[in-house]
Parts: sequence; structure tokens; C-alpha cells
Amino acid sequence: MDYLSQLFHQLPWPGFLVEQLPFSFRNLAIVLLATSSLTRPSTVSPPSELPYYGLSPPVYPSPPANGSSSPRWTLAHARARTAISHLTLAELTSLTHGHPGPCVGNTPAIPRLNLPALCFYDGPSGVRGQEFVSAFPAGIHVAATFDRALMRQYGRAIGAEFRGRGVNVALGPVAGPLGRVATGGRNWEGLGSDPYLAGIGMASVTRGVQDAGVVAGLKHWLLNEQEWRRRKDQGTPGEAVSSNAGDRALREVYVWPFMDALREGAGAVMCSYQRANHSYACQNSKLLNGVLKTELGFEGFVVSDWDGQMAGVASANAGLDLTMPGPGYWGDHLEQAVRNGSVSEERVADMAERILAAWYYLDQEKAYPLPALYDNLEKHLPVDVMDDHAQLIEEIGAAGTVLVKNVNGTLPFNKPRFLCMYGYDAIVKAVPWKNHDRYGGGYEVNFGWNTLNGTLITGGGSGSTTPPYVVSPFQALQERVAKDRGVLRWDFYSEDPETPYVNADSCLVFINAYAGESFDRTGLADEFSDRLVLNVAALCASTIVVIHSAGIRTVDAWIDHPNVTAVLFAGLPGQESGHSLASILYGDVNPSGRLPYTVARNESDYGPLLNGSVSFDYFPDSNFTEGLYIDYRAFDRADITPRFEFGFGLSYTTFSYTALSTFLVVSTALSEFPDPSIPITQGGHAQLWDIVGVVRCAVANTGDRAGTEIAQLYVGIPDGEGDDDTTPVRQLRGFSRAGPLAPGEALEVEFELTRRDLSVWDVVAQQWRLRKGEYPLWVGASSRDLRLQGSLVVE
Repeated sequence: MDYLSQLFHQLPWPGFLVEQLPFSFRNLAIVLLATSSLTRPSTVSPPSELPYYGLSPPVYPSPPANGSSSPRWTLAHARARTAISHLTLAELTSLTHGHPGPCVGNTPAIPRLNLPALCFYDGPSGVRGQEFVSAFPAGIHVAATFDRALMRQYGRAIGAEFRGRGVNVALGPVAGPLGRVATGGRNWEGLGSDPYLAGIGMASVTRGVQDAGVVAGLKHWLLNEQEWRRRKDQGTPGEAVSSNAGDRALREVYVWPFMDALREGAGAVMCSYQRANHSYACQNSKLLNGVLKTELGFEGFVVSDWDGQMAGVASANAGLDLTMPGPGYWGDHLEQAVRNGSVSEERVADMAERILAAWYYLDQEKAYPLPALYDNLEKHLPVDVMDDHAQLIEEIGAAGTVLVKNVNGTLPFNKPRFLCMYGYDAIVKAVPWKNHDRYGGGYEVNFGWNTLNGTLITGGGSGSTTPPYVVSPFQALQERVAKDRGVLRWDFYSEDPETPYVNADSCLVFINAYAGESFDRTGLADEFSDRLVLNVAALCASTIVVIHSAGIRTVDAWIDHPNVTAVLFAGLPGQESGHSLASILYGDVNPSGRLPYTVARNESDYGPLLNGSVSFDYFPDSNFTEGLYIDYRAFDRADITPRFEFGFGLSYTTFSYTALSTFLVVSTALSEFPDPSIPITQGGHAQLWDIVGVVRCAVANTGDRAGTEIAQLYVGIPDGEGDDDTTPVRQLRGFSRAGPLAPGEALEVEFELTRRDLSVWDVVAQQWRLRKGEYPLWVGASSRDLRLQGSLVVE
């Protein structure tokens, strides 16, 4: 895609269906841009980079791993050290970069020591680009379940499919991007816009993947929050964008979810493309040596994003352990750097040890399957790893579906006899396999799409999936209507359907919001879909809108129309999409999904966090001046009422909250800082995970249907000296699924608060600090629906 085409897609054009946008109109727009003041800057000599030196503090040397986090890591590193003691320098350096092979990333085999090649493969929602593999729901959909158990089962199933295909390192899960930018192109791969929720998701999925014996490759470390100029040489002169974040935001927002996953034993971390505080992430010694390997005690290895290495000696000394997919700046050059003293042999040995330790940590030396990964042109026997995962996919698909409007019990259906279906999202795309690796379309065709002309089950890019089939909403609802001997009418093409059906029980409108890697979204709605909803609502007194979306989708163009009686955010549910949806519509499953982000009334309500930083400077900046205030925290500070707040979701029943109690579990005074004499283990200081407080309440089903409530705990942290409005009024610090509860049934819900949950990052002491004072607490059904209030006092 040329520079002007990229610029065209980054501007706030009206939300047309980009796939259907006339080619002539696009060309005209690009020509107009070419004659405007927004054309490519003239070629000039690069400005001096000296003013940017030191903005990311240097941290050297790179700390070697020692396996002290647990007996399991101790044994893994001991075995790795034994193996590398037999390697030559050439063999050591060969382990630190990618080689040709069947996987998207491959390390070399060393046959004389029985060390196999290691296989790296996409993606966070399942094995991509293969036959007889499952297409799981996307990360953002899993986050909407607010269900730890399902998150872990999801990870375990994905891990089993990777293992079955001989993949050693699965490239996922994702908490970078976290979702700072509302239009971020890859937000859908992550696990929600709150660090606590994303942390629980990262930990649970990591645990599941590694329970299956596969190394989880956490990504993207760190501050990778937009696609615009995420890489160098993306059609504009200069370097990649620099994400500039302060110490508190770095730890309390963006590092936070990685800490949870590291505590679960994650074996690999992928560094990101962009710069962080003006140092490329894969050679940022502060982030790699300082934060990841020292503060968080990381025992595994750091792998670059593909072609994300930007220097040789600098990245080696800064803490990068493995560059992919080829030799990058290393290969023979790394051996030369060791021989001339630029990189120590101990550093290279540590790289190799970390890689092999992760392999030993997961016991992959014990009869691990060989890679079974093929191109679509390779004839081979089926390698079926799908097992019974379709049932889990359908369950997660339903659990992550969020009901946001339901007037007068429109849903659930009670055996309707006559339904009408409208909209492009109700059926599968007619030609979805132009790219055999990616359902819907690959990089070569999807740049700038804001909708998919077919039902949306996954986003675009390396994190997309390759479903064995797709159950569309039309297929699933037609099955139901046929079983009930009913009538179905449909129009999947028209923006303004011409034929009304006055006897229809309900009309369903299916729309979507697409996003993908390599570009950020141009808006949070599109005019075609909004007009379609309004046109159908004008004909039908009971119009139900179903949105499959890769993130936030604004709805104020039609949400208050009196004939729009129910609305579902159906996310990115994977291959069983239609079945998951039908189970909600017909009441087989009572909806319990919750929004993992805030849906505003207007795009402008997101303020400077609506879009990423669009800059044509040689050294472009994205300044995280909002600090801790992203998503609902920003709305709370600005006192902006959202359309649907973070954590919101309706049920077919109602719940009450009573009997709040709070108490500290320690009898002695808590120190402000963790004990410095206690060694760091993977995930951070061990005392950060100590339980210091407990909150309990009772949740009761006050309705007439069985259902599950998602009780949520929000905590306020006392202001500190010089805080100056830097701490949000409340932050999510717990959630619990209460149920399923029968009508009239009650359940006690308990939330455990750790030291970290109540701490802030002290920028002077450079440590987590537990402030003295009163901590207000709220328990409720969302970030705005707060039913109970109490407090804890830390003295």
C-alpha cells in the first residue's frame, strides 16, 4: 500500500463499507490528498537523534537467569546449562536466531546433542493457516466472559492443538495492545482495556497453554498501542513511533497483565516493533534488562517480533535473546561481536540457556510431536487436532456475548413462528479464502476495512484464524425456525429493504465492525450499517440488532429508536458463532457477558485516546500523558456518562447485593514497601502476591429465571503526597461469577486483595508502595452500577 493510500485510510472518512467503496472514489480522494497540504513531507536529512538519548534509562549488563524462581525452573536451567556447556560458540550463536523450516519461526537442530529445532507458530486464538484446526474466539471475546475457568480451558484447548501440530512456542496470549487507543487495530487480540482483567486473562490462558505442554509467548512487550507507524519504513521517512510513558503508567497499566502471566511460569516474551521512550522495544535495556529480567525476575527468553530487531550489538546487550525469523543483525556477526569483545560470551550463553530452559521447563524433550504444518499446496494426510473443542468454542461464544438492551422482555425468544433477518453479517462471506492462511482476507486485501462483507468471527492479521467451517447466524436460526415449523424471510444485501412483513414476530439486523493488524480503525461506526438499522426499525416494531465487533462500536445513531428493542454485542466468537448466538436468543443460555471496554455516546468522548498519534515527524511521538486514565478511568475523571460502561451487561433475570463485609488478614502493621531481603521470583517480588484483605458480599437471584451474575470489586487508593490527580477514583480489583443461581437462591461472593492490588508504583523509591490510609471499596454489576460501598484501613 503506497503512502497516500495509507494516509487516506488514516483520515476520519465517513464509515462506508470499505470493501464496497468504489475504486474511482478512492482514487479521487487520493488525488485530492496529493494536491493538499497533507502530502508526503519533502525528503530532508534526518534530524539529530542526540536529544532523545537517555529518555529510556540505560540498564546494563543483562542479568543472567539462574532458575531461582522455583524448583522447576532450577532444574530446567541446570539441564540447559549442561547442554550448552557442550556447544561451540558457533552453535551457541546459531540458537539465537531463526532458520528456515516448516514453522513461522524455527531454531536450528543440533543433532549431536539430540537438541531438536524449536517451532514457533501463530496465533493467540489458535493454530493459523492449517486444515483440521479450530478457530477459537478472539481474546477480546474471552475477556468479555469474565470467567477465569473458561479462560483457562480456552488456553488448554489452544495449547493442545498447538502441541498436536508439533508447535513448541505458541505466539500468544496478548496484553499489548491493552486498548489505550479506542480505534487500535489490534485491540481485539488482547484481553480487555483494564489491566486487572487483562492480567487475569493473561494468567489463565498462559496457565492453560502451558498445562498442555506448550511454551506461551506473551506479546507484545511493551507499549504497543497503535498500528500507525508501528514499524520503520511504513511509507513515511523516519523511525517508528515512540510510545512515551511514565514510570507509574508503565507499571500500573501496561506491565501489570504481564506480571500475572509471568507468575504462572510463562516461558517466552515477544518484544514489540515500536520505540518506547525513544528506544526500540527489542533493544530497550530499561524494559528488557531492567523491568522484565530484574524487577520481574524473568527466567525464560525474549524473542523479537518478526523482523523487529533493529540493531545487533545493542539488542544483544539490552536483553534480546532470540531474533526471528532469520539471522537479522546477528548470525555470523554475533560470533564476531563476541570475538571482538562487543558482546560477552556469557551473554550469548545466557541467551541459549534461556531458550533451552523454557524447552526443558515444559518437558518438551520427552516424546514431543514433530511439526506437522503444511502449505495448502502440499499433499498430506489429515492431522486432526480439533478434538471436541467445538463445544468449548460454542460455550465461550455464548458466555462472551453481551446483552446491552432488552425492552419488555424482547429476549429470550419463546418459539417465534416468523422471523426476518437483514444485514451482511448474517451469512458467511462469499469468497473468504483469497488468502488461505486468514479467514476473510489477508494483508494484501484488508487494509483499511471497517466491516467484513460476511459474518465476522475473527479480526485480521497474524492473530486471525482458519476455521474448519463457520456456523453463520443464518444457518443457526434457520435450523431453529425449521424445527419450530416457522417462517423465515431475509435480505442480506439491501441497505433499505423494500418489503415489510407486518406479521413477523421480530426482525434481526446483523452488522459488524472489522479491525486488523497493520492499520488502525478509521472510526467506531459506519454509515451503511447505521442506515440499515434505522431502515429496518422503520418497518419492524421489534428490531433486534446483533453486532459482531473487533472492539468498541458506537450505537447512538439508533440505540434510542423505539423499535430497536434488543441489542447484543456478539464479539468475535469463533467458528460456532451462529450456535452461540442462537443459544442466547432462545434462552438456552442466560447471558452473562460483560463489556471489556467502554462504549461512548460520541466518538469525541474518548478525547485524545480516540485515535493513535498520527505524526509525520522523523521521530514521531505518542505521549501517554493521560497516565493511568484510559477507558472507564478517563470517563470517570472527566465525568462523562458513557452509553454502556466497562463491565456492563444485562441478564434475563435480576440480582441483588447485600451484606458487605471487609477485613484485613494480617495482624501486624503492613510495611510500605516489600521486604528487600526477599529474592525476586518470576512475576515480581513474592510479597506483592500476599493476600492482605478480603471483601465479601451476598448476591441473590431476584428474578424468575436461573442466571449468573458477574460481581465486580472496585478499589480507590488513598492520595499520596504530590499525587495531583494521578490516581483514578476507582479501579477494578476483583470479579467473581455468582451462579448459576436459581430464582431466590443466594451465594456469598469473596474477593481477595493482594498487596499489589492496593499498591502504587513509587517513582522516587522505584518500588511498589502500599500507602497508609483508608481504601474505599465498591461492589456492583459494572464500573458505574455500584450497589455496595465500604472501606479498608491500612495503618
